[in-house]
Amino acid sequence: MNKADIVDILEDIAVLLELKGENPFKIRAYSGGARVLDTMEEDLGAIIEAGELGSIKGIGSALVDKIETLHSTGELEYYTKLRESVAPGLIEMLDIPGLGGKKVKKLHDELKVESIDALKAACESGEVAAIKGFGPKSAEKILSGIANRAAYAMRHHWWTAREVAMPILEGLRALSQVERAEAAGSLRRLRETVGDLDFIVSSSEPQPVMDWFVGQPGVTEVTAHGATKSSVRFEGGLQADLRVVPAEQFAFALHHFTGSKEHNVAMRQRALARGYSLSEWGLAEKSENGNLKSEISDSIRSECELFEFLGLAEIAPELREGLGELESAESKALPQLIEAKDIRGVFHNHTTASDGRASIEEMAGAAESLGFEYLGLADHSKASFQANGLSDERVLKQVEQIRAFNESGESPVHVFSGIECDILPDGSLDLEDATLDALDYAVMSVHSSFSQSEEEMTARVIRAIEHPATMMLGHPTGRILLRREPYKIDLQKVIDAAIANKVIIEINANPHRLDMDWRLWRRAAERGLMCAINPDAHDTTGLRYFEAGVNVARKGWLTARHVLNTRGATGVAKWFADRE
Repeated sequence: MNKADIVDILEDIAVLLELKGENPFKIRAYSGGARVLDTMEEDLGAIIEAGELGSIKGIGSALVDKIETLHSTGELEYYTKLRESVAPGLIEMLDIPGLGGKKVKKLHDELKVESIDALKAACESGEVAAIKGFGPKSAEKILSGIANRAAYAMRHHWWTAREVAMPILEGLRALSQVERAEAAGSLRRLRETVGDLDFIVSSSEPQPVMDWFVGQPGVTEVTAHGATKSSVRFEGGLQADLRVVPAEQFAFALHHFTGSKEHNVAMRQRALARGYSLSEWGLAEKSENGNLKSEISDSIRSECELFEFLGLAEIAPELREGLGELESAESKALPQLIEAKDIRGVFHNHTTASDGRASIEEMAGAAESLGFEYLGLADHSKASFQANGLSDERVLKQVEQIRAFNESGESPVHVFSGIECDILPDGSLDLEDATLDALDYAVMSVHSSFSQSEEEMTARVIRAIEHPATMMLGHPTGRILLRREPYKIDLQKVIDAAIANKVIIEINANPHRLDMDWRLWRRAAERGLMCAINPDAHDTTGLRYFEAGVNVARKGWLTARHVLNTRGATGVAKWFADRE
């Protein structure tokens, strides 16, 4: 087992011990050990092999044995039994924002609640509000968190859904009976979250295709198994639907089941205005009395041909949201959307200096493997103490380390020195001006006091934007998809301030954030707002998240010229220096 997975287990053990009311010193031993391990730059395997793990401050003898066992076997009986000893409902409560181990234990001790349903009832009856340390506002927040959890349970992150969908699509395409196969729905439109998966297949022999689909590994439930449509559910709760159609219907079915509903309505209205009826089954000419006159589907075998027949340029799936794409397609004014291959480097990434899990060298190596020309490193500042944030002194030390790395010539990837600096509650910044001036760039982000009013939060962020050292604004609403709602903020005023001060707003490409939302980018970019696609990577694999950021940029109608990452290292350095 690798170091990152061991850290996760140690942190999980600390929470489970908290739920059981164990000695605080024991709990801190595990949480502290996880932090030490997480920030350790040396290779864990080499340290274990040398027998030096116990000599590291913060790793006691009890932890040494457990870490070594996990590293060598990937399993730990102590952890398994501990998890089994805690009621599953209490663990589920930890998914509610604002409820940690201590609070869940107190709720259990005071009210004997062991499920989310019981907790909901206790909040509604006033029992939670009566507990010392909670109160009416806490009960209200818990109820809101429970409601959000129920709503979110029906959706899945795009990144996760794609990981499930791609093997299915490859499997379908490998079947001899399949002529064409595509994923449709919100996955194909690159929506940030996905309700279920839709697959469209062209075949004259549907039964073997259906049998393969319902018999896939990982299927936990078959909810339908028909002649031309089947539905299955996977372990994570994600449902997948398959429709098999004749070749002449494939383009129409793919277009229809890709959606969106608003886009499909607009397309049907356009077809009707030209005397045709459009559906998932095909396209037919209508006679003067309104009856179908003749089928013309056979002449259309692709979505491109369908759009062309209706006098439109082909509309990329991600733009099919009923937001004026037909008008732009009619006037040949659709943008040349940015592509993943346009990205030449990424910013806002973390190392072991704060809460990342890879060194400067490892992150640069991963960037090189992705074909990047440069990499920006922006660890947390000191106010993010939970993330081992850097003091001014540590920031300056890292600047020197990055400079030495670049001068060593050991990597073709140029590393830019940055920081993710906390925006404090009053809008001031977490580091000295002299420290910020020593960096190549700075990303300013909110990580605390999320409950401020809209006016307070907006003024706070704008004050930070107006600071001369601010070059990028990080995850501007603080949202965590399917878990935490955005904090209250007037983004139009924030965008105005960013444009006026030549500050970039990032697309935080972490699949759990995807912030700033794609719905805001088209208008903002037209007004001159510059974008940077930042994966917010905390390990080497996280650098690939930039692809999810490209999705957001494409849905926001952005072209390569709107995004800083499409410039080479020299162009980026020039922008940092000149802000233009």
